[in-house]
Amino acid sequence: MNTFLGFGREHVERHYRKTGQSVYMHLKRHVKEKATGAAGGAIPRRRNGKVFLDLELNRDFNGEDYEYEDEAKLVIFPDHFEIPLPNIEELPALVTIACDAVLNAPSAYKKQEPESWEEEIQVSRHARSLRQLDNGVRIPPSGWKCQKCEMRENLWLNLTDGSVLCGKWFFDGSGGNGHALEHYRETNHPLAVKLDTITPDGADVYSFEEEEAVLDPHISEHLSHFGIDMLQMQKRTENGHHTDNNSRPRVSEWEVIQESGMKLKMVYGSGYTGIKNLGNSCYLGTVLQVLFSIPDFQRMYVGNLQRIFDYSPLDPTQDFATQMAKLGHGLLSGQNSKPPMKSELIEQVMKEEHKVLNGHLQRGISPRMLKALVSRGHPEFSSNRQQDAHEFLLHLINQVERNSAGSENPSDVFRFLVEERVQCCQTRRVRYTQRVDYCIQLPAPIEAATNREELLTYEAKRKEAEENMRAPPEPVRARIPFTACLQAFTEPENVPDFWSSALQAKSAGVKTSRFASFPEYLIVQIKKFTFGVDWVPKKLDLAIDVPDFLDLSRLRATGLQSGEEELPDLLPPIVLPEDTRDNSMSSTDSPEIDEAAVMQLAEMGFPLEACRKAVYYTGNMGPEMAFNWIIAHMEEPDFAEPLPLPSMLDPGPSTSESPVGVTPLGNLPPEESIAILTSMGFPRSHSINALKATNNNLERALDWIFTHPEEEESDALSDMADTEPNGITFSNANSHSDSTLSPDQDVSGPRVKDGPGRYELFAFISHMGASTMSGHYVCHIKKEGRWVIYNDHKVCLSERPPKDLGYIYFYRRLSSS
Repeated sequence: MNTFLGFGREHVERHYRKTGQSVYMHLKRHVKEKATGAAGGAIPRRRNGKVFLDLELNRDFNGEDYEYEDEAKLVIFPDHFEIPLPNIEELPALVTIACDAVLNAPSAYKKQEPESWEEEIQVSRHARSLRQLDNGVRIPPSGWKCQKCEMRENLWLNLTDGSVLCGKWFFDGSGGNGHALEHYRETNHPLAVKLDTITPDGADVYSFEEEEAVLDPHISEHLSHFGIDMLQMQKRTENGHHTDNNSRPRVSEWEVIQESGMKLKMVYGSGYTGIKNLGNSCYLGTVLQVLFSIPDFQRMYVGNLQRIFDYSPLDPTQDFATQMAKLGHGLLSGQNSKPPMKSELIEQVMKEEHKVLNGHLQRGISPRMLKALVSRGHPEFSSNRQQDAHEFLLHLINQVERNSAGSENPSDVFRFLVEERVQCCQTRRVRYTQRVDYCIQLPAPIEAATNREELLTYEAKRKEAEENMRAPPEPVRARIPFTACLQAFTEPENVPDFWSSALQAKSAGVKTSRFASFPEYLIVQIKKFTFGVDWVPKKLDLAIDVPDFLDLSRLRATGLQSGEEELPDLLPPIVLPEDTRDNSMSSTDSPEIDEAAVMQLAEMGFPLEACRKAVYYTGNMGPEMAFNWIIAHMEEPDFAEPLPLPSMLDPGPSTSESPVGVTPLGNLPPEESIAILTSMGFPRSHSINALKATNNNLERALDWIFTHPEEEESDALSDMADTEPNGITFSNANSHSDSTLSPDQDVSGPRVKDGPGRYELFAFISHMGASTMSGHYVCHIKKEGRWVIYNDHKVCLSERPPKDLGYIYFYRRLSSS
């Protein structure tokens, strides 16, 4: 009654011993089944009008079948002396007021939920007297399109004249162009119905004149005037899935991933506990299920449970380790996943209450406190909207990193080093650097689909159906080999705005990536999501034959090879346009430039100097490459300036006479940027490393600091922070060897657990829906040699794990034996 923190029975004694606080309020709810045959059929109500703290029920009790009574009392420790509440006679007035305030306060659960907008919809005053024009309009069952634009979504049918027009524009870019509202202002036809909401049970009707959603008791008659039979709309909703007007119900993905057509056997015990869906929180539940199936996370948070609880702060709701340990214990203890007693089964079967039975058997645990803690301050994860499971996984790993100072860090199992090889296309010189990563993102090349002909045929049929306003054909899913995804990942990619230190100028560069170390647990994300023309993330419909066993040994980095020449370790010099023009006139050196290519580009209308730079910076590789360079650099302020050559620049100190890594501009980032970061509380050495690693970009430097906690930097690295030129970019000396980087072997680098690159698939997270902003997540985890599906609070043995439809895959390293 001092801190107003809540504790379970097994933890209240620990809190008393730690704090000495002796007065606690005990809340208890008694639930019992209602007696059948109540007089007059009246539904008995709970005996207390106010539900204590809006407590969440652990079972899906139906209000018509159960009643419950709430009990409250004060308990005085250490003698466990109990005082029933309310008790005005025996308690001081101040204590009584405090108890009443607690009992009548809204719970933290309720505070996190948005207020309900469930206002009662009224019948429109236009419904009975609506006049419909006899203009012969008939509405087809599909293929709708706005009559004033090309919109095919959010379409409304005016119930007076049969016009099909788009709705208003929404803040997130969806919706329409507001043509339905414009039509009302021109005609005063008041009622419209949303086309893709029509079912045998009704439809969404809006009144422009009343400016609100309304009811139309005569909606069936009004729709039949335009040839729409509401009873024929049954096929659109019989599967229970919402569909839009230009596609068939895609229930296959939902059914396949959730294995909804099979009789799945429920499992119980340690490691088989579900997680409640708090409302669009399935992305969080699936990530936590996978993480707590990894021994390192189990050992860190559940193995150290008593120590974490004993040393938790006075407010454990704000302690990351405490909340992770609490949730991990709930998942692994088995206390919340117990099989039913035989007598319970017989009783429920006799009553044929299978739904109640299932709700009773798999309650699941609520991650509400952990979600509130890890998402605090984050604009997306703190909301009730659906999120990207991959983004949340990286966010949670970041939280683990930041809260593992001075202790075991379970996220070490994911960390690995990537070697990036950048080559200047003109000089053929190379630079090797290393960066830390936790996940590899594999592209999904549609052009490599094994059923490409089928896809092309479907696309032709879809366009034809769209033009003729017919129902679209059955969609075709692209099938892409996993080897093609891996090949696309390893292929060289162009480096935008590459500055060659050998040329002292911008040039064309290519980058390839390899594994400098292999993690103990490998996370693989398939890049299934892209942005549509409306900038809303959309998912590509594809299947990938992801293997159970994966060997990446051939992707091991090799470092600098014999015959390769390194790029000089120089920073871009500052060149003033005035100096450039003066030097270009006095220079006697002429660059090697393909003048024929220059003239081809100039004939297209580009400035001559820009064409010369484009040909020069792309290594005289032809007009096409130079044209691409021009398109990428047209917006630069010096686009049409004369070509700056190395001989035109003030070379400053000779690089041969200077120590390796020393540049004419010095080593430190701008002092203003350092000051900004240090003013935020970050150490100066850590700020310098972050700025160096991100090319002095403040925003990226902040992200770097959060993903590279200071505790991982050794004292030696901190001492060298003002003299090392590359920050987190490791020297090529490390690239030359194949030695394993580990905390014991290389204290100057990040902790990695290097080993063989052979892996076995043990878990994957799947997404259902059209984009990351909607849909549902489930995960499959291989335990004790069998696949298990975790679908929110439901945990069952998997019959056919849909490995080809996954979004994030988790592999564990195979032992060398």
